[in-house]
Amino acid sequence: MGLLTIGAFAKASRLSPKALRLYDELGLLPPARVDPVTGYRLYAPEQLEQARLVAWLRRLGMPLARIREVTGLDGPAAAREVRAYWAQVERDVAARRGMAAFLIDHLSRKDSAMPHMPHTDSRPLGIRYAALSDAGLVRETNQDAAYAGSRLLAVADGFGGSGAPASAAAIDTLKQLETGSFPAANLLNALEDGIAQADRAVHDIAESDPGGDEVGTTLTAMLWTGSQLALVHIGDSRAYLLRDGEFFQITHDHTLVQSMVDEGRISAAEAASHPQRSLLMRALVGRPDAMPDLRLQDVQAGDRYLLCSDGLTAVVPDEQVRQAVSGDAGPEETVRELIGLARRLGGPDNVSCVVADVLEVKALP
Repeated sequence: MGLLTIGAFAKASRLSPKALRLYDELGLLPPARVDPVTGYRLYAPEQLEQARLVAWLRRLGMPLARIREVTGLDGPAAAREVRAYWAQVERDVAARRGMAAFLIDHLSRKDSAMPHMPHTDSRPLGIRYAALSDAGLVRETNQDAAYAGSRLLAVADGFGGSGAPASAAAIDTLKQLETGSFPAANLLNALEDGIAQADRAVHDIAESDPGGDEVGTTLTAMLWTGSQLALVHIGDSRAYLLRDGEFFQITHDHTLVQSMVDEGRISAAEAASHPQRSLLMRALVGRPDAMPDLRLQDVQAGDRYLLCSDGLTAVVPDEQVRQAVSGDAGPEETVRELIGLARRLGGPDNVSCVVADVLEVKALP
């Protein structure tokens, strides 16, 4: 078969002549020959496979510069690049989904007449809290960090060669919010600014990591003003709420398997034993595109909050966690009991817990 005119090639490849001219100018899909007299572009039939690949990648929304890189790779390498690109797309969509949910909730709260407006206890409230972190029985070092103070509750789970400094730096950066002065209306903004600073701190640590591995940390934190809690979450550490005897998770794991559960590709039971259950889709890794979940949490006297790393939830069954948190013990005894449960079940990972009780101020010691 001889060379094809641009019209015939466009029809066969399902790319428009206009697109083919653009891809020629960009060096992405140059014609096999250009007629020196007429300037007509002529294409070889063997170029159809590459043209169709370009068309498919454009339908995925891949930028032209990245398509140029993919088309220059062999099959397996190109497949890995497409897989990496699509994973990034899914992370971006998940981040935007979370931001959309927050905006819907935030805008709904602005109308006090909305029937689903969360109730915030009007009585003077305070918190009683405790934090504990343990290396477990298998890991040589502890890359977790946990903190509980009068205004900040936080758990972070670092990874990479400098995971321990990364988790510690993220929480240390947020500690500055305990002494800051800002109105409750700016609670989320203050926490968002703190997260941006924490991400920069992680970036500095990653840059200086001698091993060159990816370094980062999960982070689940709550900032308390006395009438509201602002929640920030990224990764697979978790926050739970015990209220009126009901115990439920108030964060959403940013993991590959959780995204597969959300999309209906696997069940929650299958996710629990999936070989990639610890693969994170989002974490603080020192890049400005990190998109944590942010929202305000309604508060009531009698609430109990648990923040924990996956060293607890991946080992201790949900029912045992619920029973420990629902008991009559105070925060200090409860965090010790939770970590003891993880250790008795093998303690394969670092484990960190924060427990905080919301009480009327007069009930605090």
